[in-house]
Amino acid sequence: MELQPVQLFYEEHGKGTPVVFLHGYPLDHTIWDPLVPRLEKSARLILPDLRGFGQSPVPDGAYTMRLMAEDVVSLLDSLKIDKAIIVGQSMGGYVAMNFAHAYPNRLAGLGLISTQAAADKPENRQGRYNTIELVNKKGIKSVADAMLPRLAARTELNEQSHAIMMKASVKGVVGALKGLAERPDATEWLSNIQVPSVVVIGRKDVIVPAEGVHTMVRLLPWSWLVEIPEVGHMPMMEAPDAVADAMQQLIRTVEANKK
Repeated sequence: MELQPVQLFYEEHGKGTPVVFLHGYPLDHTIWDPLVPRLEKSARLILPDLRGFGQSPVPDGAYTMRLMAEDVVSLLDSLKIDKAIIVGQSMGGYVAMNFAHAYPNRLAGLGLISTQAAADKPENRQGRYNTIELVNKKGIKSVADAMLPRLAARTELNEQSHAIMMKASVKGVVGALKGLAERPDATEWLSNIQVPSVVVIGRKDVIVPAEGVHTMVRLLPWSWLVEIPEVGHMPMMEAPDAVADAMQQLIRTVEANKK
């Protein structure tokens, strides 16, 4: 498989240990904005838009998780960063695990937020292809409206999340859905990830099953779990203080590991 990375749009804040934050589907880098003032004095924060979303290129084809991980490696190369902490939410978590598997020597630490290692079950895979048909017929609003009730437990965030999703393109959504549907099971990779890893989940997350989260924590050799009550699939927006605390702990553990 020939991997052709694209040049990702990104924002950068702060100085210190590099931390790359990868957003979920069908969102963009702005979901991390609440964390910036809480973390920019502690680390170098790099917030890219994944291919197909935000201000990054929107190429044709399926956006496999490995291909999106390759985009992240290319971004690190352009910034002359040898190793970074990679943090991913939902789809961004799948990309982070593919990064960890393909480039373990570039990984300083791992943050997995509202995500799981398992591949799609057959019915979920078919659901993604059904969504491709829907978005091709009815546009982005059909996807944004359907996803909204499943994201934040705090309903006041719905309008903000909806506005972000409405900025997505049909081509980008279709490319991501194809990649999500066919993504490999990353479970067997976890035991080989030998860096500090934090797993964050909202207890009211209706998208990610709790058993999948606990499996990741059990298999990752150097990991800990942060469960946030009264929070759904968007903890960085719903409970930014708690997520920032978890990221601070990850950053401190990675920095102590260097000494």
